[in-house]
Amino acid sequence: MRDYAKEQIKKLRLNGKGKCRVNNAGCLDRCKEGPVLVIYPEGVWYRYHDQADIDEIIDQHLQNGAIVERLKL
Repeated sequence: MRDYAKEQIKKLRLNGKGKCRVNNAGCLDRCKEGPVLVIYPEGVWYRYHDQADIDEIIDQHLQNGAIVERLKL
């Protein structure tokens, strides 16, 4: 999923200096939650299950500034 997210960020030109960066960070002490991601500087934590969830987070949060409540931890 990390690779998919990274590809989508590049495809949408959301990467680069001062923009989005996708990197590995382990489970971030929330291993029981399953795969998680955090968006900084807001500090919003999300869980995800598939590419559709990643797409929704990118579209809603990163592009439109809206928190995806159904995936928020």
